[in-house]
Amino acid sequence: MNTKSHVLMTTGLPLPPFVRGKVRDTYDLGKYLLIVATDRISAFDVVLPCGIPDKGKVLNLISAYWFEQTKQIVPNHVVELVNDVKVLDKYIAESKRFPYPDFLSGRSMVVKMVQRLPVECVVRGYLAGSAWSEYQNSGTLFGMPVPKGLRESQELPEPIFTPTTKAETGHDLPMTMDAVRKAVGDAIADLVREKSLAIYNFARKQALAKGIIIADTKFEFGLENGKLILIDELLTPDSSRFWDVKLYKVGQSQPSYDKQPVRDWLTKSGWNKEPPAPMLPDDVIESTARIYRTAYERLTGKKLG
Repeated sequence: MNTKSHVLMTTGLPLPPFVRGKVRDTYDLGKYLLIVATDRISAFDVVLPCGIPDKGKVLNLISAYWFEQTKQIVPNHVVELVNDVKVLDKYIAESKRFPYPDFLSGRSMVVKMVQRLPVECVVRGYLAGSAWSEYQNSGTLFGMPVPKGLRESQELPEPIFTPTTKAETGHDLPMTMDAVRKAVGDAIADLVREKSLAIYNFARKQALAKGIIIADTKFEFGLENGKLILIDELLTPDSSRFWDVKLYKVGQSQPSYDKQPVRDWLTKSGWNKEPPAPMLPDDVIESTARIYRTAYERLTGKKLG
């Protein structure tokens, strides 16, 4: 089977577009938004010409799972998960309805339209990625002092909140808490830090019981009538670093439940990380799809339908 032909790269719905991200297409329903997760995949900030089968459904359903699990910690933007496309009649005026495509089932959700905060709320529980690079160079983590002698992928003494900017293009940049306070105000800044750490600690315990380490993750928040609300995606392989407990070894990089096979192949291919990106071979597409499906099934305990 040629897996490249079994992906959803674009949605093209006859609805007013709200925003088209690297992975998701969002439409304006008036009071609400319709977020549709496609199978598009990006690496090194470039969207690839091929997608990963079922990736969008995995991201959408994992997010829905975690939004439900964490709603007692902080309210979220989910109004309704679209399992049956007929539910869209509740949100689309009769004169504007159309034959809803089947791909919306499981891949989309209706969410509240809120004021997005301009901060990416990153929480790190393990020394990996850019945090490990900084620690090797300066012995600090985002400018904060930490114990000496830590090793790559080691669990940190306690999770740390390392916010970044929310860049429309290019890379996000680290923010100090002072910068976050200037951006959103003192009370909201302290609250996003508190809630980010609380969600991470809750999810980390749940995932660990299922054999998955959440090494780090990122959250986004908005304001609904001045009240903090959790938005965007939540604790997915695209927004988090997931490791298998059975394969975990301190002192080295870890295999992840994410798009690492894609990054590895692109790096070896000699691509200069500038658009356009090359087409992935079928075996890389298939192995990456398998990783995404496994992450969903391990975390939720369900089979992907």
